[in-house]
Amino acid sequence: MSMYKLGIIGDKDTVLAFKALGLSTYPVVEPGEAERALKKMVTENYAVVFITEQIAEEIKDTVDEYSQNILPSIILIPNNQGSTGIGLKKIKSSVEKAIGVDILFESEGEEIERR
Repeated sequence: MSMYKLGIIGDKDTVLAFKALGLSTYPVVEPGEAERALKKMVTENYAVVFITEQIAEEIKDTVDEYSQNILPSIILIPNNQGSTGIGLKKIKSSVEKAIGVDILFESEGEEIERR
């Protein structure tokens, strides 16, 4: 039986915290390292790959390419310095695409558009 794995790609300080949780960690400095790590994880039964927003920005084309696949699910997270906001934007876009409306970030008092 094949087991799926969880992993994280990002700067050393951020990814090391996830090692204690049992995730495979890929600390990277250069965009090329991040691309190689992601390509490896795609071929090695990873179900979920967390990537820090800052690293994902540097390898945007590669992340976008693999985000089209069913597995692994690529989740952007803030690094230890904070969020750039792109991870939240991707979640918002995915939810809108799936259900047709923005239920996560609508303004208070604003009616939900019915389609």
